[in-house]
Amino acid sequence: MISILKTIEHHTQKAFAAETGNPAFGNVQLSDRPDLSDYQCNGALAAAKSLKTNPRALAEKILSTLDLPGIEIFIAGPGFLNFKLSDACIKEAAQNQLSTPTLGYQSPTSPKKIFVDYGGPNAAKPMHVGHLRSSIIGESLKRLLRFTGNTVIGDIHLGDWGTQMGMLIIGLKQQHPEWIYFQENADPKDFPKDPPFTLEDLETLYPTISAAAKEDEVLATTCREAIATLQKGHPGYTALWQHFVHLSVADMKKQFDALGISFDQWFGESRYAQKLPGLVEACIEKGIAHESEGAIILPVAEATDKQDIPPLLLQKKDGGYLYGTTDLATLQERVEEFCADEIIYVVDGRQALHFEQVFRGGKKLGLSVDTKFIGFGTMNGEDNKPFKTREGGVMRLATLIALLREEAGKKIEAANIAQDLSPEAREEIAQKIGIAALKFADLQHDPRQNYQFNLDKFMRFEGKTGPYLQYALVRIQALQEKLGHIPPKWAPTAFTPEERELLMHLLNFPQVIQKAVDALAPNVLCEHAYALAQSFSRFYAACPIGTCADPTIQQARMHLLEFTQKALKTYLGIIGIDVPEKM
Repeated sequence: MISILKTIEHHTQKAFAAETGNPAFGNVQLSDRPDLSDYQCNGALAAAKSLKTNPRALAEKILSTLDLPGIEIFIAGPGFLNFKLSDACIKEAAQNQLSTPTLGYQSPTSPKKIFVDYGGPNAAKPMHVGHLRSSIIGESLKRLLRFTGNTVIGDIHLGDWGTQMGMLIIGLKQQHPEWIYFQENADPKDFPKDPPFTLEDLETLYPTISAAAKEDEVLATTCREAIATLQKGHPGYTALWQHFVHLSVADMKKQFDALGISFDQWFGESRYAQKLPGLVEACIEKGIAHESEGAIILPVAEATDKQDIPPLLLQKKDGGYLYGTTDLATLQERVEEFCADEIIYVVDGRQALHFEQVFRGGKKLGLSVDTKFIGFGTMNGEDNKPFKTREGGVMRLATLIALLREEAGKKIEAANIAQDLSPEAREEIAQKIGIAALKFADLQHDPRQNYQFNLDKFMRFEGKTGPYLQYALVRIQALQEKLGHIPPKWAPTAFTPEERELLMHLLNFPQVIQKAVDALAPNVLCEHAYALAQSFSRFYAACPIGTCADPTIQQARMHLLEFTQKALKTYLGIIGIDVPEKM
């Protein structure tokens, strides 16, 4: 089905095409003056300018050809076409949208295969708040693009082949030279299945040896040599590396699961290690890369550049490869082996130049794919500096999740919520509320901007917060349960101002989804979810449902309740917010 806005737009574009030859002049949008009309078309002004005619006269010509039953059409100002829906038209459109699983959103006729690259933590290092934004934003975009009918693959792009691996190997060798992993000609079948260390051991070891390597160049060289040895397939080093990755991934999955975040692919940088020599050779053979001072570079600057774009360094003069090489190999695989139509990278905004180099390198390599870079800002504390612990260190992700659960638990106790439930059930509710506070605090902002995280403010049950939206949906669902079965027919009735306002929010659901897709901005959904919850609150206060004496009006309001519940639940589902049964 097509939404009411698209129905109006179809007729308006047809009219403008007949009069001007350009249907784009008939594009329709939500009204800038909702007190005046529901939708508007501004095309007469632009069309009149190109045709050198009077815009109001042109708008009157267009108006005379439009026949839209149940919709009042009038001209305002110099030539704005306005459309105001009758109550009967609103009811019919609402019934149509409510009958579809996507609430009126029309999926593209040619869906895409889209990769969303997000997460990007490093193995054997503790996850911290710096990993949050990529994960939260990427998860929401993945859900949004799936809702709109695309095939979407989420890839964590795990950092499992970096310098930290060499440091950990040498650190363990210094502490345990007797381990079989370090013995010459050791048989791999003799290596222990379970690692002789914990993830906590690695997290303690890494900063110690990293700091030591900064002060000791001999040690730093030894660590780099260990990486080279690992990359050549040393059995003992490989077994240790596999332990590092296994322990790290198990812990990451636990923390991501607590956040409601998942990935379809857990591919790491190591996946591409064997492909890098061939990739570099292919770039040389195509004539797009060459040797420079012993290194291999791929120039990507263009004549139209307004700033210097340095070449993509593919191979260092010592033979080592860099992140750019790995990212180019990843891009190549996604295009050539997984047939991606589009790839979205959700990465720290400070990496914009790096990915511009990679994307340009991909084009020179002949990779045909639409690439998009969502460079997010930082999550800051109240001092407007990157969020840290009270002691000044970077807060670990597990610590933040525990803190959110604890603070939400206090809010639940203070508000006397779910006191009839078991402690375990209340803790589960607290977890959902805490995570909702975190996600909505992040996603309500433009992903490209920094924002200040205020735990007390974002945990409130009132105002523009995740817990407020959870509470709104819990209240709606509790009311639905109390009212019981909804009559199948939606009898015609005149709408109150509160009912009409709520219905217009709901009828615009398809446009909200499309706006979020076009901008790749979950904050669009947050804004409209909050506006919908507020509109419902005004409706609920002014329009009794359970105590309504008129069965026809009550029936219409029950359908409106159902529509609101489905729309708000969909918004929150795409944002990634789970809703408790009780609040």
